[in-house]
Amino acid sequence: MKIEIWSDVMCPFCYIGKNNFEQALNKLPFKDEVEVEWKSFQLDPTLDPNKTQDTIQYFREKKGVAEPQAAQMLGQVTQMGKGAGIDFNFEKTLITNTFSAHKLLHLAKKHNKSNEMEEALFIAHFIDGKNVGDIEVLVDLAESLGIDKEEARQAVTTDQLDYEVNQDIQEARNNGISGVPFFVLNGKYAVSGAQPAEVFENALQQTYKETVSPFKDLSGENGASCDADGCSI
Repeated sequence: MKIEIWSDVMCPFCYIGKNNFEQALNKLPFKDEVEVEWKSFQLDPTLDPNKTQDTIQYFREKKGVAEPQAAQMLGQVTQMGKGAGIDFNFEKTLITNTFSAHKLLHLAKKHNKSNEMEEALFIAHFIDGKNVGDIEVLVDLAESLGIDKEEARQAVTTDQLDYEVNQDIQEARNNGISGVPFFVLNGKYAVSGAQPAEVFENALQQTYKETVSPFKDLSGENGASCDADGCSI
């Protein structure tokens, strides 16, 4: 069973959704049969990759949200985060363009470490207050996961992975995905937003059940049939 997740590094609900999804998945007996693929999405591609803003400043200048209202919103998200086991540190969070971070995620995917890199980027951005648009920060994160520093530097400073990132973004657009997190289960079902773990658990169980037995039997009583052991009436 395959789960595709569209996400952006600077989206707090993506981090909450990731934790709730993983909490649900870890309860299920078929968790080792589930393949997770992280997909790139940019909430604000207009941001300058060479500049950073604090979160309150970003809400005020970019979204037109007054500082008290922005602080209240962040307080609500902080409480949501605690419920998912996350201690957000919005006082330190730096808002910047995330395209290079997405390139690093695609490099990590080639090393089968995309989930670990997604977590590392969330921690760097939301907990440690690091600039996830900074090349050295990204290279260090890659090295912490055992990825060669020079390979990582090449990936985030050239256009060799631009196509992969843009393909994810275009695919989201083609499928009408306008917000993240967005989970696609086996290309058939969707779960949008940072849903509670129970919602993910139910969705995963239903999708897996249909994967194992993809046909809904409308026969009613069993009809005459034959199988490998013979025929029955």
